[in-house]
Amino acid sequence: MSETVESRLQDLAQHRRCAIPMDFARARGPASEDEAYLWQQRANRMLQDSFGPVAGLKIGCTTPVMRAFLGIDSPAAGEIFASTLHQGEAELTHSYYRKVGVECEIAVRIGRAIEAGAPAPQPADVVASLHAAAEIVDDRYADYKALGINWLIADNFFNAGAVIGEAITDWQGLDLTQVQGRTLINGVEAGRGLGASVMGHPFNALDWLIRRRLASGLGIAAGTVVLLGSVVETKWLSKGDKVEIVLEGLGRLNLAVA
Repeated sequence: MSETVESRLQDLAQHRRCAIPMDFARARGPASEDEAYLWQQRANRMLQDSFGPVAGLKIGCTTPVMRAFLGIDSPAAGEIFASTLHQGEAELTHSYYRKVGVECEIAVRIGRAIEAGAPAPQPADVVASLHAAAEIVDDRYADYKALGINWLIADNFFNAGAVIGEAITDWQGLDLTQVQGRTLINGVEAGRGLGASVMGHPFNALDWLIRRRLASGLGIAAGTVVLLGSVVETKWLSKGDKVEIVLEGLGRLNLAVA
């Protein structure tokens, strides 16, 4: 890897640590999505001293509402660090983020390892549990549209953490296409959407991720949490906001901005 690329990766990691607006639109970035995922892996290894190991994965732009919101036409994946993954509820410090937001998502926990180089399994065969989830996102960018998708992939596609609800292990009878998700801010509904909007079925998004990881020579460890994409447009948060995420049949969770 060239000195220029190594310098860009160091800059990328430092911007994440310090929540500095990232303005690399004129800088040499990943030339393709495949290269962007390689950069993501390298940058994330640099960041593990600050944020802990990778404990989860996220998929962005799996729904029409999010594709329209971001102006991006294809899914993109990122990794979630252990120190940013919360159970049931979270209190966020507003000043820690550049522009913090929340997304309403269905999540799964992987029950058995998907080994690199192995054939892609059926998604339902590797799901141990389903969860209501809130993805914590941060617009760390001076202008994300000017950066383009490859830079965003290299930076984990807006991810800044997640809150995961209780495990639902008897999920097989649920029609995930009809699960309705709602985002409430300070007691007022800010948006709602259905599981069917996630690529027709949430497990289609999981299938896409599994194949994307395998194509990059990567597996997925048992126990990994995977966020499948937001059914509600991103909601940006202010100091003092209290958020409730509700997914019918999967539960609810809370977060607050201190």
